[in-house]
Amino acid sequence: MRVTIVGTGNMARGVASRALAGGHHVTLVGTDVAKAEDLADELTGAGSVEASERIDADVVVLAVPYTQAPHVVRDYADQLDGAVLVDVTNPVDISVLEPLRGGYVEPFDSGAQLIASEAPDGARVVKAFNTTFAGTLLAGQVAGQPLDVFIAGDDVEAKAVVSRLVSDGGMRPIDAGALARARELEALGYLHMAVQPALGTGFASAVKLLA
Repeated sequence: MRVTIVGTGNMARGVASRALAGGHHVTLVGTDVAKAEDLADELTGAGSVEASERIDADVVVLAVPYTQAPHVVRDYADQLDGAVLVDVTNPVDISVLEPLRGGYVEPFDSGAQLIASEAPDGARVVKAFNTTFAGTLLAGQVAGQPLDVFIAGDDVEAKAVVSRLVSDGGMRPIDAGALARARELEALGYLHMAVQPALGTGFASAVKLLA
């Protein structure tokens, strides 16, 4: 698959590493082209990766802060038609580990639904990777266990595409249901962040379902 990752930070690096591990072609797009090129150079040894100023992909990953995501979707709207748009964000102020007040805007119950409202009609929004930390994505596992990636979306085919991306990267996809379940996934993502000081794991833990 052709995977475009919008962003050049830690989550972009983490998701890109899993996509490359799965044998997919990765394009990095950033507001700072030089940063995208630097990250592409860093990841070149891991597989097929390049930097670009345009989006042309089957899967587009929004690896930017939640507050920037709606603006990114609007800015690239003409390039998103037909794409599976993956929202990895959480409405959280990471500097203080607190939810963003007013992060949800009526009538939306989740950040993902708000982002979906900004997307062009042809784009299919899927929530995924928001409960996985960047460092664990780079490693692809925690304590020898593959990462669980929860996926929520209204389009069955789009979720299947994201599930394949997850599986190819050595992780376990878990279908969490419709996009409305993004509210619970975002709460889980925040909880995972909030317990880091008590755990002392330095954002190196994982949310894992066992049965």
